[in-house]
Amino acid sequence: MGRRRRIVFWRHGRTDWNAAGRFQGQTDIPLNDDGVRQAAHAARLLAAMGPTAIVASDLDRAQATAEALATETGLAVATDPGLRETNAGSWQGKTFDEIRLTDREELARWEDGDVSVPAGGAETRLDVARRTRKAVESALGEVGEKGTLVVVSHGGAIRVALAELLGLPHGLWGALSGLSNCNWSVLEERSPADDGAVRWRLGEHNAGSLLVPVPIVEG
Repeated sequence: MGRRRRIVFWRHGRTDWNAAGRFQGQTDIPLNDDGVRQAAHAARLLAAMGPTAIVASDLDRAQATAEALATETGLAVATDPGLRETNAGSWQGKTFDEIRLTDREELARWEDGDVSVPAGGAETRLDVARRTRKAVESALGEVGEKGTLVVVSHGGAIRVALAELLGLPHGLWGALSGLSNCNWSVLEERSPADDGAVRWRLGEHNAGSLLVPVPIVEG
């Protein structure tokens, strides 16, 4: 049997808060000049994958990144708030060093992949995984049997969406790294399980060729 569906999870380009190491969460921070260049460069590479649909978080940094691919492909960009980054409550806007001053233990557990820790008193990784999976599965209806869906989202949201769709046990979610700005990961559809459930395999992870290398920082 030939290729089935693919999902390309693409993290947004760099922002000033990324550069400063601030936890953005759902704060609506735009791309900076580096991020705009990253998005344009990566979009040319992703266009070669032949995407058939694009869906993005409704936050500005994700939408602007998605529009770079829309320019290359002529596809429209759908938006879904279910693809937003983690709502990090009181952590939003703070650097990780600032968060450690007041919430060292909680942050350490969260960074280690503990799915039950509410970031800044708000969303847990499980909360984010449930809503991102729902958004992705809804958008898959637009790609057909062999199409490629590009999901433009955020580092933390993508990480848990991958873990959820791959069916990783919760205790292993911390083994999956996040994505650098404007890098992507690819899930490839496998043959259905005996019960007909959709199954995925990880084809690429944190792939990309960037003009401005940056470290992996969630949020």
